[in-house]
Amino acid sequence: MHIRSTALVSAASALLALVAAAPAAAAPSDRPIAVTRGHDAQFTIQTSSSGESLLDLDVAAPGVDWADKNATSAVVSLYVDGRYDTDVVVTGSEPVARQFALGSLSKGGHHLRLHFADDRSSPAATSVNVTGVRASTYAAGTDDGLALRYAPVLYGRNLAELGGPNESATTDTPLIAWHEATPASTPGHTVLTYSIVWSNEDGGTDTPALMARWGRTTDIEWVYQLEVDQNGDRVPGSDVYQAANHETLHFAGRYEGDHAVLETCTSNNNMCDTVDDPMRFFLSALQTRPADQAREHLMDVNPWTYQVMAKEMIREGKIEPPTPDSAATPLVSDQRNYLYAVVKKTTNGANGGSSWVGVALGVTLANGSTVYMSNHDVPSWSIQRDDPAATTVELPPGTTADDVVKVTAYRVVNGTDTGATVDVTALQRGFLLGQDYLPQQSFLSWSGDARLSAAQPSAVLWTR
Repeated sequence: MHIRSTALVSAASALLALVAAAPAAAAPSDRPIAVTRGHDAQFTIQTSSSGESLLDLDVAAPGVDWADKNATSAVVSLYVDGRYDTDVVVTGSEPVARQFALGSLSKGGHHLRLHFADDRSSPAATSVNVTGVRASTYAAGTDDGLALRYAPVLYGRNLAELGGPNESATTDTPLIAWHEATPASTPGHTVLTYSIVWSNEDGGTDTPALMARWGRTTDIEWVYQLEVDQNGDRVPGSDVYQAANHETLHFAGRYEGDHAVLETCTSNNNMCDTVDDPMRFFLSALQTRPADQAREHLMDVNPWTYQVMAKEMIREGKIEPPTPDSAATPLVSDQRNYLYAVVKKTTNGANGGSSWVGVALGVTLANGSTVYMSNHDVPSWSIQRDDPAATTVELPPGTTADDVVKVTAYRVVNGTDTGATVDVTALQRGFLLGQDYLPQQSFLSWSGDARLSAAQPSAVLWTR
């Protein structure tokens, strides 16, 4: 390893280089890197093998606050060997761990440049502090290497009515990506699906319904999918993307190596396979979702996403003014007032079309008999899907975990009763947000089998 300009990243150890299935990683750097207006930071990383590479770094921007319309973000553009790789949108003054893809790199030294993007940063932002820089490489022939090989490059949204070029620096910004690998219908083949979490969606489901039906105000969508054969090669013509109106279309855009290039192009964050925005996001898709977990699990293991989510709601004026009775209205209040829960259930019988049977959670507190409902008694805001599903229950301001004494599941009919029954089998987590808008420790856990029917429409799942 050698030093270039302002930063140091040491070479990978010989031991890691010998383990083919493990990433070849550069040792962490403890030297902070300052990226300021007009002064780029440049350094060299060493990769001990060829393959798909990732860059870990902690970022913080003094004076920046995602909730502040005058100091919303600072943006750093990352270049690898002179190639524009990704933008890093920094949303606050406290360090946040981020991971980005560098694409396919050969063994050896690679030049990285961090540039403060004046045209994308808030005027009040002046610098970004970068620490914990670490590069890692994933070899071909490994599951992780395969997933990273086809991860898409995502360009920012560019809608005139929502801000035009560079709007992803301040609204509906991509936060994290992940992949899922499932067997294809052809033996030996695999389907890879890539998903993104955005900080919000300016179109689509309204905010109160998002909290009730999805347990968050971020937007989570799959964006790109393809089939690979037993050798790990793309099956020609198999790749598709989620287009406007949630249509699935065949990808006809360009590739960078094996990486499809897409752009967020609707107000509810659907994709196009053409590009016209200057911002670029090459998020690491290394993470995956356990099959028995809700999609929001990816937010749970990246808790800073809840903080960004809440602050965007504040800045965009989507939070109702604080009152002692805020829990009685369906409007979204301070997101620290909510219980964030995941329920696992299975519906038995017809459950599609305009009439269906869903589930809502009700919470009872120690100081009263009121039952606070996740759907605010709106039938269409109950949970219809049978995957492990996230929801929220709005509680009075100041409620703590110790105040929650009972959680009940309710069968909710939307439209005409189809007669379907619902087996509720788990509460997988339940937490409140702390004063910093970060998730507190989960205090809810239950498993069993509670059948909800027209004759028995409710069941107590958990009591203190």
